[in-house]
Amino acid sequence: MNNDFNYTDERFADLQLLRYRLNGFEQLSLRQKQLIYYLAQATLYGRDITFDQFGSYNLRIRKTLEEIYKLEREKKTDDAQFHELEVYLKRVWFSNGIHHHYGCEKFVAGFSEDYLLQGMLAIDPAQLPLAEGQSVRELFDELRPVIFDPTVLPKRVNKADGEDLVMTSACNFYEGVTQQEAETFYREGHHPLNSRLVKRDGELVEEVWSASGRYAAAIQPICYWLTKAAEVAENDRQRHVIELLIKYYETGDLQLFDEYSIEWVRETEGQVDFINGFIEVYGDPLGLKGTWEGLVEYKDMEATKRTQTISSHAQWFEDHSPVDECFKKKQVKGVTANVICAAMLGGDEYPSTAIGINLPNADWIRAEYGSKSITISNITEAYNKAAHGNGFKEAFVIDQLTLSLIEKYGDVCDDLHTDLHECLGHGSGQLLEGTDPDALKAYGNTIEEARADLFGLYYIADEKLVELGLTPDAEAYKSQYYTYMMNGLMTQLIRITPGNQIEEAHMRNRALIAHWCMDHGMTVELVKREGKTYVRINDYEELRRLFARLLAEVQRIKSEGDYEAARQLVEHYAVKVSPELHEEVLERYKLLDLAPYKGFINPVMAPVTDQDGNITDIQLNYSESYADQMLRYSSEYATLI
Repeated sequence: MNNDFNYTDERFADLQLLRYRLNGFEQLSLRQKQLIYYLAQATLYGRDITFDQFGSYNLRIRKTLEEIYKLEREKKTDDAQFHELEVYLKRVWFSNGIHHHYGCEKFVAGFSEDYLLQGMLAIDPAQLPLAEGQSVRELFDELRPVIFDPTVLPKRVNKADGEDLVMTSACNFYEGVTQQEAETFYREGHHPLNSRLVKRDGELVEEVWSASGRYAAAIQPICYWLTKAAEVAENDRQRHVIELLIKYYETGDLQLFDEYSIEWVRETEGQVDFINGFIEVYGDPLGLKGTWEGLVEYKDMEATKRTQTISSHAQWFEDHSPVDECFKKKQVKGVTANVICAAMLGGDEYPSTAIGINLPNADWIRAEYGSKSITISNITEAYNKAAHGNGFKEAFVIDQLTLSLIEKYGDVCDDLHTDLHECLGHGSGQLLEGTDPDALKAYGNTIEEARADLFGLYYIADEKLVELGLTPDAEAYKSQYYTYMMNGLMTQLIRITPGNQIEEAHMRNRALIAHWCMDHGMTVELVKREGKTYVRINDYEELRRLFARLLAEVQRIKSEGDYEAARQLVEHYAVKVSPELHEEVLERYKLLDLAPYKGFINPVMAPVTDQDGNITDIQLNYSESYADQMLRYSSEYATLI
């Protein structure tokens, strides 16, 4: 590694690939490096699970296109059809399937049906994912409508109000089941996180994801590498955590997952940590089933001082929250917050990843045992390096005074808002006794993200943060308020296809907050200058008071499980897009020639061994191309195809 490290890599469609650097990796002990390597292997073996969860055809489409791509690339084919197939395949790799990773709409293939057929016929049939007794032509006939017909499986996750969200979503968490049947089934006490719900002979059956059930071929090697990791754990508790995760994978028993989650929260001494499993439920239209994801990390010791300052004052923040007293935790427990370096991304965290995470998701574990929050410093670093000087802020910020404010405080406040969101926001508040944690159904994810964002927005302007040395002065918070409102009202629209509504939970959350605030007075407004629309904030202090009011209401909705209030709030403020404003924003953004979405290429980890085969070091290589990495992963870590 050196100062010439190149953070940006190739670009295609609406995507740009970045690289992230493992800062300080060389200073880790050999044992820590081995631990990271073994956990990284366990992370990469989950890739096929995520592909399959995102759609039942994804693995077969990926395999088919890869075989055509490899053959044509070897022939050095250079024609328009091959280029279109290459872009489509790269998008499939990026999104873990044929639907956009953010908008969930199905990709439009730029190559022809005949080109696909001729490409398939040119390949040795043994290299294609043929079902038993299936011909190449029959495989083509099966895949053709899935790829080319826009009416077939058009949305991975459909959240449109009034529709059957299960039947109209292409994700592979249900088969032959209606939304009403699924909701009734899970009201009866079943545990949905790690299973696929199917109807067989008229009966609903759960296919549990475990080392002896569905996805066994992928979970078994995950367990193998977790076992290797346990052998080099940094301490006994960390070893116990890994062993509990293995037992959970072996059985699929969610009680073991709860035990693992509790012990994972309690283990805070090690510098190395990880996430591995069926975690976030955003990929399920009902918000019940966990998509597989993996992340290997190690603490950024210097930057962690910031998050530890926040977490050590967690009770103060809870006590001074503007929400009703009955919704506050009387005793905040076990809030652990670290700034970390990502060492390997996998599953739903790859190639696109979060910049902050708070787990576990179970409200009762948060209340009784606490949670862990992380802010990922080297991912944020890569984003900031890639964005430097790209002209985006200059194009959309209203005036030079506001732009100077953002240039001065923006990076500090962005990191701090993420810290507050993850460290305290998700862990704040409590459900009233008897409230079903899934009561908000399809609106639960949006409400939860809004709650955490509002918590961060409210407190980033508090004088307590200046007192703690977290913000440099009482003006800094204004940079975050402006960029947040600009994003929620305008600039996040660059991620929406014309004619579509807002679907993704985080985008809905930001739109909800921004439009609700704009709807309550003249504190925030959209104004025209020289024919262009800008956000203007007229009163920053009043905006904070609006955040407080909305936070109080959102917490009430969450605590009481008020489904109808959640539905009205989301549907009124978070879904609809102004076609005129959308068109303008897209035109202005187009002039900047930027990719609206970013993702990451993982480093290559190579063990160095002595003559007896003992690992003596782990070397990092950052030169692997995106396509080569994806093809290697499809070869080395293919388990379900």
